[in-house]
Amino acid sequence: MYDHQFDCFRLQEREYIPLEPNENGIICREIFPGLWLKQPALLAGDLTKVLEIIQQGIATAEHQMFVKSLSRE
Repeated sequence: MYDHQFDCFRLQEREYIPLEPNENGIICREIFPGLWLKQPALLAGDLTKVLEIIQQGIATAEHQMFVKSLSRE
């Protein structure tokens, strides 16, 4: 964050591939469905917007299925 940049990666075939934000500036994590990160809000320190987007992500059906899969283990 010191360089005013926020990068996310995914591991694919032993190589880290950058995750790009979607057209709304949101990075949607694949390994943790529902973890949505609003890149511009994070960089601006707008925690209200960051939390709003996270709440939207964890309200998705994909996140609910992910949580259920964890509770079965």
